[in-house]
Amino acid sequence: MKQEILRILSFNKGNFVSGEEISEKLKVSRTAIWKHINALREDGYIIESQTRLGYRLVKKPDLLLPEEVRLNLNSRIIGSEVKYYSKIDSTNTEAKKLAQMGEKEGTVVIAEEQTGGRGRKGRAWNSPFGMGIWVSVILRPQISPVEAPGLTLVAAVAAAKAVRNVTGLPVKIKWPNDLMLNSKKVGGILTELSAEIEVVNFIVVGIGINVNNESFPEELREIATSLKIEQAGKEKLDRVQLLCELLHRFEEEYFAFITGRQKEILKQWKGLSDTLSSIVRVIGPSSIIEGRAVDLDETGALLVEKEDGSVERIISGDVSLRSIPSKDV
Repeated sequence: MKQEILRILSFNKGNFVSGEEISEKLKVSRTAIWKHINALREDGYIIESQTRLGYRLVKKPDLLLPEEVRLNLNSRIIGSEVKYYSKIDSTNTEAKKLAQMGEKEGTVVIAEEQTGGRGRKGRAWNSPFGMGIWVSVILRPQISPVEAPGLTLVAAVAAAKAVRNVTGLPVKIKWPNDLMLNSKKVGGILTELSAEIEVVNFIVVGIGINVNNESFPEELREIATSLKIEQAGKEKLDRVQLLCELLHRFEEEYFAFITGRQKEILKQWKGLSDTLSSIVRVIGPSSIIEGRAVDLDETGALLVEKEDGSVERIISGDVSLRSIPSKDV
């Protein structure tokens, strides 16, 4: 009911809508309307009311509230259920708990703040209140576990396209899961899998994007950035708009993935990559490999050509881009 009232007020933003008109449209009493209006006010919406005129939406809160997401999201399954938290340890941790309890595919978990946000290898992810997008999606694709890494490519392509569409900023993808702007990290992806030998039970894809952050802890200042910082002084970005664009693009790429169009995703990933053709240093579980990143194979593994001409297939590791040494003329 709150969502329907919000939809009516948003459609008529700047104008009053009578309580009688709202109650007739929604087939509920004016007292019920008044109660839901007050609930929206408690959520942070500024709604003006005047006798004989009704209600007018003045301002929306800068929060990723479920009502806002549903109001602005046009998708089939991704975001069909929204779990919202003001503060949580990790959206991925919560999404895994929900998935284990049978939560349906497409459910998204959103938090304004993460106290235990994680990246790859358990690294901490700085997730301050109301500054970024910290979201996880529950998926139940009928694929084999070896195909699961492809969903990291799906998420990376979707996130890069969403940021570019909303902000115009030339975000790129660094293998395997980083979103980069001006050689600094602006976002990341964490894909976690629950599977048996040949069957995927569920997959949780977590995406974190630094949106309106204006500063970072000292240890991150040289390596992290935000969309607001890169826009150089512009006003805060609309996080709801960016989140809904992200979920919409994610659904598009996910449907392409599960209907056998992985080559399309791979082509898009390559076009958005800042890793391919670069000289890289990859720190893996048991070795360090240096060479030129020449390609991605169909599973998402990075192919690195070493100095002796051999090609190494890398399925995991930390990649740093190296400057290409100049040649004597």
